[in-house]
Amino acid sequence: MVESHEAILEALGDRTRRAILERLRAGPQPVVEIARGLPVGRPAVSQHLKVLKDAGLVIDHAAGTRRLYQINPEGLEGLQDYARSFWSAALTRYQRAARRAAETAPAAQTKTGA
Repeated sequence: MVESHEAILEALGDRTRRAILERLRAGPQPVVEIARGLPVGRPAVSQHLKVLKDAGLVIDHAAGTRRLYQINPEGLEGLQDYARSFWSAALTRYQRAARRAAETAPAAQTKTGA
């Protein structure tokens, strides 16, 4: 599981790949459409798509003589799970700290006469 997170984070570490994902928000597109307006050519976009596909962030399928690429919702779910794990850990630490504070509060009030 960590390996998939590593691949996802590595793939998203590149600005062009993030731009490609942004373009795919609009729906499935061929390489020529994805490449339009990007500072790299179609061969480079194809290479970036391969990295995104290997990371599980995009999928492709044949449509006539070309391939259409689209966001893979399952890949994004993996990314969400990874990010959520940090939030869960933070909430657990907060809960423990709140319990400790609640347990020590009555003792502190008794000492001060509150």
